Amino acid sequence: MLNREQTQKFKDRLLQMKKEAENQIEEYQNDRAKKDYENDRTGEISSVADHPGDQGTDQFERSKEQTFYEQAREKLMEVEDALQRIEERRYGLSEKSGDPIPFERLEAMPTARYKVDEVEE
Repeated sequence: MLNREQTQKFKDRLLQMKKEAENQIEEYQNDRAKKDYENDRTGEISSVADHPGDQGTDQFERSKEQTFYEQAREKLMEVEDALQRIEERRYGLSEKSGDPIPFERLEAMPTARYKVDEVEE
C-alpha cells in the first residue's frame, strides 16, 4: 500500500500528465480552427492542388493529427480516472484482484489499473 507521500507524488505527476494532454488537445483544436483557411496551413496560394501526391500528403497529415488527438484524449481519460481512484483511496490497488500494484509499475505507468501478471491473463 502506498503511503501519503508516495500518493501525493503520483498525484502531482498525474496532474502534470493531465496538463500535457489538455495542451495537446487544445493545440489540435486550434489547428482545426484554422481549417477554414486551409491554404494558410499548407502555404499554397491556390486551393487547386498542383499534384495528386499533395492531396495524399495533406490527407496523411490530417490522419496523423487525428491519431495524436485521439491518443491525447485517451491519455486524459486514463489520467482523470487515476486521479479519481486517488480521491476514492483506491489508487495503487488492482481493479481485478484488489492486490497492491507494485510501486515500480506505478512509477513506469502511473495510470496502471492492474498488476502486470493480471494484464497478461
